[in-house]
Amino acid sequence: MTMMFLVYVALAMFAIGALTVLLHRSAVVALMGVEIMLNSCNLALAALGEINKNMDGQVMAFFVMVVAAAEVVVGLALIVSLFRSRRTTSVDDFNLLNG
Repeated sequence: MTMMFLVYVALAMFAIGALTVLLHRSAVVALMGVEIMLNSCNLALAALGEINKNMDGQVMAFFVMVVAAAEVVVGLALIVSLFRSRRTTSVDDFNLLNG
């Protein structure tokens, strides 16, 4: 398996994550789509780092994983808070900016 194959897999994963965010109306599923997109970036960084024969891609992927973990914690806390107040996770029902 070549490293460019992994880059193509990362591109496909990113497209799947983007379609998940755009097509599904549940906030939890949209958050999972964002996580798929972040993991595809990690895969691309690691593969491109291996192609260039240095560890920069793996180090950057590690930091992206740390940021993704923090993003999941904040995102799920917001979704749980909105679910407790609105009793739904549909993003169509979250019109909080309307007076």
